[in-house]
Amino acid sequence: MNTQPKFVTHLLAFAVFAPLAAVAQAHGPGHGTSHGLAAKPMADAVSAAAPAAASAATEMAEAEVRKIDKDAKKMTLKHGPIKNLDMPGMTMVFQVRDAGLLDKAKVGDKVKFSAEQREGAYVVTAIEPAGKR
Repeated sequence: MNTQPKFVTHLLAFAVFAPLAAVAQAHGPGHGTSHGLAAKPMADAVSAAAPAAASAATEMAEAEVRKIDKDAKKMTLKHGPIKNLDMPGMTMVFQVRDAGLLDKAKVGDKVKFSAEQREGAYVVTAIEPAGKR
């Protein structure tokens, strides 16, 4: 039976693993490898990933307009995958904050659109005919 209090066990684990984690973070992946490349600092790695994330956020998804409700400022779209939302294709209702976007499409149109999740709702932020871009 282990009579050590849990906090002592956690303290010992922290004392052993914290320095190892600090060394791993300081040296980064590839430390000691034969390819001779120096590890990039974390800030460089994050900034290098930023353009990829920005392009995913601006990439438009394809859809077919199924319904438009101007009074409620909503539209129903049967859409393909939406990469920036990590969402598979499906049919769903989107809010539209800018009512002018509802005039850019009609039921049955094939469109490309961008959407974001805002305050728990999925919102169309841009829409255009599928033939553009």
